[in-house]
Amino acid sequence: MGNEVAVVVIGAGQAGLSTAFHLRRLGYEPGRDFVVLDHAERPGGAWQFRWPTLTYGKVHGMHALPGLELAGADPGRRSSEVIGEYFAAYERTFGLAVRRPVHVRAVREDGGGRLRVETSAGAWSARAVISATGTWDRPFWPRWPGQETFLGRQLHTATYPGPDSAAFTGKRVVVIGGGTSAVQHLLEISEVAAETAWVTRREPSFRDGPFAEDQGRAAVALVDRRVRQGLPPGSVVSVTGLPLTDEMARARERGVLVRQPMFERIAPDGVEWSDGRRMEADTLLWATGFRPAVGHLAPLRLREPGGGIRMDGTRVAADPRIHLVGYGPSASTVGANRAGRTAAREVDRLLRGEASRPPTKATEDRPTAAPEYERGNDLSPEGVAAADSAPR
Repeated sequence: MGNEVAVVVIGAGQAGLSTAFHLRRLGYEPGRDFVVLDHAERPGGAWQFRWPTLTYGKVHGMHALPGLELAGADPGRRSSEVIGEYFAAYERTFGLAVRRPVHVRAVREDGGGRLRVETSAGAWSARAVISATGTWDRPFWPRWPGQETFLGRQLHTATYPGPDSAAFTGKRVVVIGGGTSAVQHLLEISEVAAETAWVTRREPSFRDGPFAEDQGRAAVALVDRRVRQGLPPGSVVSVTGLPLTDEMARARERGVLVRQPMFERIAPDGVEWSDGRRMEADTLLWATGFRPAVGHLAPLRLREPGGGIRMDGTRVAADPRIHLVGYGPSASTVGANRAGRTAAREVDRLLRGEASRPPTKATEDRPTAAPEYERGNDLSPEGVAAADSAPR
């Protein structure tokens, strides 16, 4: 087979680029020993698809990739532009030779202990696969009674066009979801809409001050326990809480940031609550999060009865040839960096024929890049809870 490599890395977002950096650092040559496949037409990972009003200054805890600092970025520029340019410079600096646009369709057995990665650009045969596909391609749309009868527009965060849209200007809008993105959407839309309502399944928990390290540890531990049991990562906003900014406090005083419970059903012209209340609506915006994009791994039958993929660190418990980075507890930018390092080292051990074993704490704590890129606490609600499972 022409496209034979030791490792295929799927995805060139934060997790995929971190993984490629560490593979290269271990002596694997891009294009010869490993290949990075990305479905997007240009660098930037999921960031390039974020809504235009998400400026770099509004980004929660963007952590630099290992080996190259992101410095001097204008906080007023679009995050999609800032991070897209940074990722492009990173790929050039380390010669990662990302192949794009390449759509990975399936990963299956290839005989002789190898894996076959089937794509829009042909197939690759590899001894190991590191999947860093994130969640952006799997927006979660809850099914709700009457949803199909609604005559207005229904949008999701994945396709949110910004507040200056015909879907919001002068319209009656219901924003559904209890995460940071939902609140950001609501605050923007309330400036142009005729009327807004904020609906969540659970009462939101706001927090004052910076995100504490113990909260971060608790959030990551919660997700880690779930994926080790083979359960979907789920949402951890109930652990982290929402940061109460000055802008949010002002919106709450204006009556914008007032949460209502989840409606009972959707009518053709609005939404209805169980107590008989109703609101006419032109647009429903589902800010209900995302789920891991792992459909390409379906032929390997890795899912557990609980619905998730059981993990041991970054390694799939059922198949040590498969690693997931940016999945579950590593679904944050600093978490993705560390997961990329771990996955590269584990795969290196596998390829060298060493017994597969979890890294020791001493090994895991030893930095392989400039230490300032390994410190920090990017465990914001948006970073950790990338895969919300229901409207909150």
